[in-house]
Amino acid sequence: MTTKLFLNDKFILLLILINAVTIFLSGFEMSLDNRFTLTLTDNLITVLFITELIVKFKEFGIKGYFNSNWRKFDFILIALSIPSLIAFIGNLEITNLSFLLVFRVMRIFKSFRFLKFIPGIEHLIKGINRALKASIFVFIGFIIYIFIISILSFYLFKGVSPEHFGNPLNSLYTTFKIFTVEGWYEIPDLITHNLTPTTSFFTYLYFIFVVISGGIFGLSLVNSIFVDAMVSDNNDTLEIKIDLLEKKIDNLLYKNKRL
Repeated sequence: MTTKLFLNDKFILLLILINAVTIFLSGFEMSLDNRFTLTLTDNLITVLFITELIVKFKEFGIKGYFNSNWRKFDFILIALSIPSLIAFIGNLEITNLSFLLVFRVMRIFKSFRFLKFIPGIEHLIKGINRALKASIFVFIGFIIYIFIISILSFYLFKGVSPEHFGNPLNSLYTTFKIFTVEGWYEIPDLITHNLTPTTSFFTYLYFIFVVISGGIFGLSLVNSIFVDAMVSDNNDTLEIKIDLLEKKIDNLLYKNKRL
């Protein structure tokens, strides 16, 4: 009975949904009793997930269990939630090891198990994987371009706008924001506030170039290649069907001519 229960996807999905609601509600202000109830519920569900793991180990064997990518994913998520369970059982809040309670944030990852119950998720993941492989060199090129522009901007504007370009890391973040067309005009306006008209003019030209090259052409190119690779599987299937249909039509025409 226990084995069938923990092998039932509907039961596991119900646990995941309850756990997600529990984690959501625990973010609100409430009495200590209610918070303890939610924490207890959360950790009880973790115990049930560990029980599910043990049941599936016995059912499929350790090697058989890890033959499935989804089960590998489940194992990682369950393992991430164990520290918060240990902290709860050991009441680490009253010890010098209370810093380990930061691992409680890992419990949110248990909600990711809901993904495998989404219809067509495997096809979507395959599409994403295919798109990442197809566009990896474009991504690398785009990252290198962001890096070059951020370093150049750092040396150009570190003295004028230290809050945005004071160090290479800040410059990298600011450049990325501009590439996403976030603050593309506020940042140049702040930089040119105390500059001469001539310097301001060339500063504006520089940021116009950055926005057009990285924000419009760069991101658009990355997005288009990624999306095209995502749907290429559907296009390939359609092309195969069209080829088969053409062959059938050719065979019918050939038979009609012989008759």
